[in-house]
Amino acid sequence: MRLAPLIFLVGSFACVPALADQALAKAKNCLSCHTVDKKVVGPAYQDVARKYAGQKDATDKLASKIMKGGAGVWGVIPMPVNSQVNEAEARKLATWILSLK
Repeated sequence: MRLAPLIFLVGSFACVPALADQALAKAKNCLSCHTVDKKVVGPAYQDVARKYAGQKDATDKLASKIMKGGAGVWGVIPMPVNSQVNEAEARKLATWILSLK
């Protein structure tokens, strides 16, 4: 019976990284144009994760797009440059997005 509280505690900590990265996305205004599960101005993060699934350099590609912006991949509305996001933050956001399959 002592194992149940431990399992609950470990399960609770498993959610912390995802929430922390969603907090970073909110802090960097990413959630103004994106959501996890539906298209707003830009694609849903789950759609991005599916598109890049299985690509070895997906984290690098996505981190670059987060910082430098992009156009034409998801339609006619371009993603602007995100000068407020540094490389470490972009990689953290990309890793989080790619985990949302």
